[in-house]
Amino acid sequence: MKFKLQNIAMVAGIALAAMSAPALAGSIKIGFNVPLTGFAAADGNSALVGAQLAVEQVNAAGGINGDMLELVVYDDQASPKESAPLAVKLITRDEVVAGISGSYSGATRAAATIYQEEATPYIAAYAVHPDITRAGDYVFRTSFMGEVQGRAGAKLIGAMMGLKRVVMITLNNDFGKSLAAGFKARAASFGIEIVAEYEYSIKDREFGPIVSKVRADAPEAIYASGYFFTAGPLVRQLRAAGIEAPVIGQEGYDTQKFIEIAGPAAEGVIITTSLDRDSSDPVTQAFIAGFEAKAGYPADMVGASAHTAVLVMAEALRAAGGGGKAALRDAIAATSLDASTGHISFNGLGEVRKDVQVQIVKDGNWRHYAVISDAALLAPPEE
Repeated sequence: MKFKLQNIAMVAGIALAAMSAPALAGSIKIGFNVPLTGFAAADGNSALVGAQLAVEQVNAAGGINGDMLELVVYDDQASPKESAPLAVKLITRDEVVAGISGSYSGATRAAATIYQEEATPYIAAYAVHPDITRAGDYVFRTSFMGEVQGRAGAKLIGAMMGLKRVVMITLNNDFGKSLAAGFKARAASFGIEIVAEYEYSIKDREFGPIVSKVRADAPEAIYASGYFFTAGPLVRQLRAAGIEAPVIGQEGYDTQKFIEIAGPAAEGVIITTSLDRDSSDPVTQAFIAGFEAKAGYPADMVGASAHTAVLVMAEALRAAGGGGKAALRDAIAATSLDASTGHISFNGLGEVRKDVQVQIVKDGNWRHYAVISDAALLAPPEE
């Protein structure tokens, strides 16, 4: 009988169940590159917890046709110089059947090239750069491309919130630029006037000059890309300067750490992301509860994305039935399932099709705000 991912929601005491389960015939190795040291270590830890939780849940529910999943983990420091040789090591020495990236775009792009050359399936959990899946037909992504999320941000601000005069604050890296490109491509169609755009570096924590310019611009909304460690100080300084315009962010904000850094200024910040904390879906509920129990802090988008990637891989492994890497690739491409970040399917480029979740900070926590289900708007590229 085909395994149902919803069964995961019925497994209580996941870690204990996995530890007490009898050893079965064998294990199936999945490579996992993730930043556990360096600037991205906090996201890396969440990604690892999410992936480990999914492995525990799958194994507690019977594994893959009797075999247990095994995660082979290496720290890539979010660096392409680390991730590429680690991909070689995982495939040739550790003999993994497939790989998952719990890392940022640069490291994921470098590893994707290796996995494609070795005809080994690879899933990017949350890295946004458009070239990742263009490495070839063995590479997939379970989160949104930056451009797709940027388009969603334009609809959120222009159509759903009815705000028109927008200042953009753009992080000058792959993540920020791809979000900005998507936003600018659809802004006019939602009646948005981009008053100004200001760029900053990932190393920046003081934003005085930008804040002064934004205050003079007097926008109705601010579309600001960033990670929690840049967005937290930025939002705090915007509010300290008396700027009250809504701040619209993206999945890089999506962690409790953003709220801790921004403090009271975080209230009312709205983001586009992949995880709905108020979802009634049993798989999502089981993830949220299991993640917090395992990590000791609230669930976030990065953890949910890694969890989703493992569930996709597990379902594909079961469907492929030991038919080899080409069969596994085909099974991933044919995926259609409900995971912790929503319903997952892929287009011909290996890009995910799913809804965009919108969350708002309310009383110091991320809460449901809206869902963007516009299939045409959110359609990823096919080539």
